Amino acid sequence: MNTVFVTIPTGLISDWASFHEVFDHALGFPWFYGANMDAWIDCMSCADQPSAEMLIKAVQPGELLALRIDDVEDFARRCPDQFKALLDGTAVVNHRRIAAGEQPVLALLISGHLP
Repeated sequence: MNTVFVTIPTGLISDWASFHEVFDHALGFPWFYGANMDAWIDCMSCADQPSAEMLIKAVQPGELLALRIDDVEDFARRCPDQFKALLDGTAVVNHRRIAAGEQPVLALLISGHLP
């Protein structure tokens, strides 16, 4: 399985608005993105469906999208709610796909120490 890596600059995240802005900028959500976790999950669930136009940086079918999170300790300390939402949202995306008989599409590449 081919993996495509996208670095998420979590140092720019300080609240919910900036969480969604950073992910939107890094991945290219559609103009109608709702800037909430339900919308995030919906967009990320289509990460390997370029024709769905939910991510400008969509991967091809069968590929895995890996979100690179550097200095995770700092992000988790500064923004515990957003960090937990990232973990939970990633799990929901993959669970949704597995339940539909599809392969997981999303991975987290975490560097640093978890608090």
